[in-house]
Formats: sequence, structure tokens, C-alpha cells
Amino acid sequence: MTYAVGMRLNRGLVFMSDTRTNAGVDNISTFNKMFNWTVEGDRSITILAAGNLATTQATISLLEERTKAPKDRSPSILEAPTMFQVAQLVAATLNDVIEEHSRSGQQADSAFHATLILGGQIKGGPSRLFLIYPEGNFIEAGADTPFFQIGETKYGRPILVRAYDPEMSFSETVKLLLVSFDSTIKANLSVGAPLDLLLYDEDSLDGGTRSRFEADDQYFRIVSDGWGDALKSALAKLPEYKTGRKSND
Repeated sequence: MTYAVGMRLNRGLVFMSDTRTNAGVDNISTFNKMFNWTVEGDRSITILAAGNLATTQATISLLEERTKAPKDRSPSILEAPTMFQVAQLVAATLNDVIEEHSRSGQQADSAFHATLILGGQIKGGPSRLFLIYPEGNFIEAGADTPFFQIGETKYGRPILVRAYDPEMSFSETVKLLLVSFDSTIKANLSVGAPLDLLLYDEDSLDGGTRSRFEADDQYFRIVSDGWGDALKSALAKLPEYKTGRKSND
């Protein structure tokens, strides 16, 4: 299982993903699920992946190989003129990989499914964020849907819905995301640290600032413990339930 989030802010884009993959409780590994391509001064593109590991790795490898192909072929993600066209290329590649795997392997298409979050900026346009489905279609983040989650989404979503603000600083956003990931990790053992983070400043057109939180990271532990204590304190401050009360009391 995976948990990953891509988020739009007024300041730019924020990406976070876990690194745990498992095929049973006795077969747990760590794999990178965050990928970035940068042409300084021209574009920055980031992809988060969730789903079948072979599918996501094949998709990323194909996208990478096509950046090195002769220029007379179809444009790669490093040549497409807009982020919308990058989304079209990534979606088509994902769909092609899933179809190829389903023809050559098992017949259960769902076994090869993967979902991607794509975000970035190309010179001359704003930063954009997309959610790409296994079928090859996609949607774009906007004012009503400013962030996307993939993988094990339900445990970490409530805090994002309640606390997200487009005016948030990167520091505040990282704190919010760590709470979201901590809630998910505590509820589902198939999601786990290390957690990868990438912060992209609007119009910087660089690779952004990337870092990793290990399971024993001091700041991560402070946030986790502090959030737990804050919840207990908030619960204690709520009005006491009175036994025997009527439903409309």
C-alpha cells in the first residue's frame, strides 16, 4: 500500500509520499515513489506513484527513456510545451503499460492498476497539479479541489480537509502533512516511513527542495507526539455527555 499527497498552495506545490511496499507481513521493502525531472529555468515536473510496483516502475522508466529519444519522435515530458500536454503524455504511457501487462500476464486488469499525481510548472505558464487514473484519463486540481491523495487515503484526509489553507507557508504545510501521514501510519501498517518531501516555489523552475523523514526523525516524532497530546486535550475540553438526556437536549 502507499500514501501520497500533492497539494497546491499560493506559494507553489508540495509533494509527500511514503516509501513502504509489501507483499505480506513478512515481505516489506522500501521503494522510492517520488520522481522529479528538471530543466533549470524551463520546467520542473514531479510524479507520485501508487499501485502495482511493476506498473509504476515501467511507466517511470518509459518516461525517462523517452526523454533521451531522438527529437524527431513524439515530444517527451521535457519537450511538451504545457503541463496539460505533459499530463496527456504521462496518462497515455500509464495506460499503455497497464494494457501491455494485462495482455502478457494475468488477466485480472486490476492487478496492474496504478494511479499517479503529476505536478509541476513549465516556463510561461502557472504550476499545475493533476490526478491520473489507470484508464488514462485525468483531472486537474483547482480552488474546489486543491490537493490530491492516492493510495491509502481515508485516514489522513480529515485533517487535510479541516486545516488546509492556500495561504499556508511551506513550514505549516509540512506540519499538516506529517500529521496526515502519522494518522495513516498508525492506522495502516502497510504505510510507513521514510517519508519523502518536495517543496516547489512558484516560478522557481528548479528541482525544488527535497528531503526525507526517517521513522526516528526528531521533528516527525515531536509532531506525532504533540498531535496526540493535542487531541487528548481537545477531547477533555468538550462538554461531558449526560446519561439519561433526551435526544433534543
